[in-house]
Amino acid sequence: MVAGGSASVRAQEARRHERELREQLLAAQREARRWEAASEGERKVAAQLLMLTGRGWRLLVDRRWPGTRSANVDMLLVGPGGVFVIDVKNWQAPPGAAEGHLTAGRQRRDGEIGKLLAVTRLAEAAVAALGMSPVAVQPVMVFAGRSFTGELGRVRLLGEREVGPALLAERARLTPPGVRAVADHLAQVFPAYESSALPEEHPGAHGVAPGAPAEALFDLDGLCEAAVEAARSGPIEQWMTFLHPAQLALVRRNWSGPARVSGPAGTGKTVVALHRAAHLAQRTTGRILYVTFASNLPRVQRTFLRTMSPAVADRVEFRSLHAWAQRFLDERGIPHNLHGGKAEDAFSRAWLHLGRHSVLASLDPSPGYWHEEIDRVIKGRGITRFEEYATLRRHRRRTNLRRPHREAVWALYEEYERVRIRRGVHDFNDILALALAEARARPGRSPYAAVIADEVQDLTLVGVRLLHALVGDAPNGLLLVGDGQQAVYPGGFRLSDAGIDVRGDRGQILRTNYRNAREILGAALAVVADDAFDDIDGTRTAGLREVDLAYHGGQVLRSVCRTPAEHDRALLAALRERGEPTWPDSAVLCRSRRETAHYQHLLERAGIPQCSLDRYDGRPVAAVKVGSYRRAKGLEFAHVYLPDHAPPLGPGPADEDIAGERAELERAQLFVAMTRARDTLWLGAVRRTL
Repeated sequence: MVAGGSASVRAQEARRHERELREQLLAAQREARRWEAASEGERKVAAQLLMLTGRGWRLLVDRRWPGTRSANVDMLLVGPGGVFVIDVKNWQAPPGAAEGHLTAGRQRRDGEIGKLLAVTRLAEAAVAALGMSPVAVQPVMVFAGRSFTGELGRVRLLGEREVGPALLAERARLTPPGVRAVADHLAQVFPAYESSALPEEHPGAHGVAPGAPAEALFDLDGLCEAAVEAARSGPIEQWMTFLHPAQLALVRRNWSGPARVSGPAGTGKTVVALHRAAHLAQRTTGRILYVTFASNLPRVQRTFLRTMSPAVADRVEFRSLHAWAQRFLDERGIPHNLHGGKAEDAFSRAWLHLGRHSVLASLDPSPGYWHEEIDRVIKGRGITRFEEYATLRRHRRRTNLRRPHREAVWALYEEYERVRIRRGVHDFNDILALALAEARARPGRSPYAAVIADEVQDLTLVGVRLLHALVGDAPNGLLLVGDGQQAVYPGGFRLSDAGIDVRGDRGQILRTNYRNAREILGAALAVVADDAFDDIDGTRTAGLREVDLAYHGGQVLRSVCRTPAEHDRALLAALRERGEPTWPDSAVLCRSRRETAHYQHLLERAGIPQCSLDRYDGRPVAAVKVGSYRRAKGLEFAHVYLPDHAPPLGPGPADEDIAGERAELERAQLFVAMTRARDTLWLGAVRRTL
């Protein structure tokens, strides 16, 4: 080809594409002029949107508003990007959006926003029958003859020329059969005025485009089943759009006070929580606070919500609880000095002074267990008097501490506090206690309309009290999401200890596992089958729980090796055999930071790209994720590799000592790691010889 030939070809293609678009636009304009009932402004906008019908979109024009005599809906547009409720304005005065108000010239037109949101709620209710989440329904106001881009809350404001490109740029949520099924359903709920119906020959007028196979259509139940199956195995956009009816009901529900959503691993609790956050943000003026215990999860959840519902993403604040509490204290002008290293040193000095030669050493000579006792039981529960600790039921702490042991623990606690205060530092529990005191001292100043706590079982009692103090018992104010079987930290609490009542219909349980293959879930449950657990609502639950399964494929692969070196080679071989295309949806999960560092280096030396879960933010990255069991909380992967995973032995008949308690916690952590896997679970082990 001569120099410049490729540029000439591209120019010819561009001109041809331009001609095609102009011809499509002229045809669309001719079609729009045939709608006698539509205004000139609606015709102009419809001409823009009709161009989308050639790309798999469906356009419903001038529809009846259900339940009214004469009110109408300008347009309903269904396409790969979801459902769009469109209100067309043909104003003489220029539109504007400032300080939360819609204007035409100098006049406020906020009532128009209210009407559009009202019909959007009707559309949401209509598609809920298909299992479609409210986040897939977007209200759009289009200004005929204007160039405009803006937003007011969840309502997008677009000019006549901007609307087509903006909607084409939406992430794909619906498949072509899904578009047709949703559009047909909306056409029944919002019937057309006879004079505005699209002509019979128009490809966007009815449920099936010319030449489409009849079997592409779904009934309502069929669409729900297909959508849930696609959500289980498909990309993230699928569960951003379709939920199981049981999940969707919780997203849209009105709660009369604090509520809790629980359920076994893989039942979609975090999915419900994220959709709930978006749903509340669409319907309230205040901010939504979404907190977890882990510091890495908020980054991932923020990315998911921004992709799922960008219009409200800025109104949902994602934080780890401790990071949020520090910011809260800063905003309120409360002095604090968090220094984890100095606080650890203060405890070490207290242990050397009062702990290592006390009766505590006879139960466990290492200080770790006793540090946890102070951290998760005494300070985590906000206990300040020995009399309260002396008779306290220590939830999820099986070791029996008699009065001399508790007296020794209390003396150790007081010595730790004395050293810490003398050094002028705070630990993480102090930060939560300071924030709780401030929230209670000045109630009514919370900027949050609602608070959602994910993985609530890992929080402390003081942390839960703090979140409750921000919104109290307001309707739809506090949602607690989590499962006691997946607690990966020692100690525990009861919601009743925090003054939170979720009895009756405000305590809901999800029972269907959508994530794990049957063989994977069976292997995970076998690890904790004998470990009954106390849930935070006070119920005692067997370790081997009954779970409904939605997925019956998948596999568990086991590799038992003679040496650590042979084991590492087996792990690399398994990753390579599965193939490079699977690595972005794969994770190597480890028991400790030391092991995590080892396997990060192993993958690097082998030329396998890896991404630490400490840095992972939910955006696609072409690398194997590597992190600890705890860092994997709230996440899932198609393929999970657990090197040297050997589970601790199950409880014995008199297994009530500290070693047994620690082994039970390790089994719970392993269970969480195993249930992160959807399709493949690789379990590596080194055969230990005496």
